[in-house]
Amino acid sequence: MIHIPILRAGRTYRSLKTISVSHIKTGEPLVEVSQANRGLIAKDLLDLPLHRQTLAEHSVSDLIEKCIDAAKFFTSADLPLDGGTQSAKDYIQQVSGTTGLPEALCKQNMGKIQGVLENIEQVLDGLTRGLDLQILDSGWGIQNDRVLSYVCETDSLGAVLPSNSPGVHSLWIPALPLKVPLVLKPGREEPWTPYRIAQAFIAAGVPVEAFSFYPTDYPGANEILFRCGRSMLFGGGSTVAPWVNDPRVEIHGPGRSKIIIHNEQTTNSEEYLNLIVESVSKNGGRSCINASGVWVTKNGNEIAEALAERLARIEPRPLDHPEAGIAAWANPKSAHGISSLIDRHLKQPGAIELTNGDRVVELDGCTFLRPTVIWCEDPEHPLANTEFPFPFVSVVEVPSLHLVESIGATLVATVITEDDLIIENLLNTPLIDRLNIGAIPTNQISWDSPHEGNLFEHLYRQRAFQQG
Repeated sequence: MIHIPILRAGRTYRSLKTISVSHIKTGEPLVEVSQANRGLIAKDLLDLPLHRQTLAEHSVSDLIEKCIDAAKFFTSADLPLDGGTQSAKDYIQQVSGTTGLPEALCKQNMGKIQGVLENIEQVLDGLTRGLDLQILDSGWGIQNDRVLSYVCETDSLGAVLPSNSPGVHSLWIPALPLKVPLVLKPGREEPWTPYRIAQAFIAAGVPVEAFSFYPTDYPGANEILFRCGRSMLFGGGSTVAPWVNDPRVEIHGPGRSKIIIHNEQTTNSEEYLNLIVESVSKNGGRSCINASGVWVTKNGNEIAEALAERLARIEPRPLDHPEAGIAAWANPKSAHGISSLIDRHLKQPGAIELTNGDRVVELDGCTFLRPTVIWCEDPEHPLANTEFPFPFVSVVEVPSLHLVESIGATLVATVITEDDLIIENLLNTPLIDRLNIGAIPTNQISWDSPHEGNLFEHLYRQRAFQQG
């Protein structure tokens, strides 16, 4: 069986305690993953200042070049794994095997990570708003006739990571060229991607000390969040709740992303169906930037019926099928549990399911949840503003006057309207993290626009600076 070790400042370590992760289809153990206990993590992280000093010896421009080299290694090289090597093809099959994400989508996510690595200079330009990055090498500098100084507020970036989609790992990559070592806690079913990215960076010449990789349990994850000066935390509402008010932790929780169609635009909703379908179903519906709600001011039932008909064309397929677009569930009990939860909520008035076919599908040894469409007449219904890690969407109709105040916290909102007042109100609301005006899918990101929060501002602080 394959073994994935702990990385202690880049050096492999095999623990006496391991967990095995099974292949989603066969049920046979596919990988054995060493587990780091809380004490080992606490001991190792005492050396973080030394690791940051090692990384600081490289300029930002040098680390950018290494990111570009790492992109090639990540996507095409045979990289170290378990005393042997892992090819790109092996990686895709292994990620699919433990997470249930179809191989075609694993390959797409691999391309997303490659894109961030290759375009890292543009990514950093967006995060820093055009800062001359040499200022981070010297600590201060002059740009546009202004004296600027920035100080890094941490010796590391901790990241408590999910298993839902490999592409999410592109979010912590910019920390490396910003000279901040990484402390990574992978998701249980997806240790492959963060480990392979680390090995790609090491192959590109980045100091091994910049990478710590700790598969661990809940206390170990908390140790990382407590001891790292800055962290990213991914998870559901209950997971992130204890850390919401801690400024050291950047929260990546439920997105509840939405498409908003206002007034006269709903009469032409057919032309927006492709936009909605892509926003809901891309990447198997597993991302927080997938739309889980379509909020309209009229014709909601007609839109919901048309959307249900379109999404019904996305059928579960075997994971190695080139056109597979829905992920299987690593734990079938979770799929049945979510389906039962939806059924319980549907017993309450104000919502009707329009899904075509059975929601739970057993195919090729795997369990799938079919794309699900809910028509909500009541915006307060429990299913009106929720999300699940599969293509699930509620169509909600609200009066124009109450549209903005009704949508709730929203990671990405795509707005189809010609009403200037609605646009102004949406621009002014703090409820939306990313606002798209016009027919832009919620899952479409821009290299120069932060995904959720701003990693540079999370890691660095501008300070007053004068020199006599």
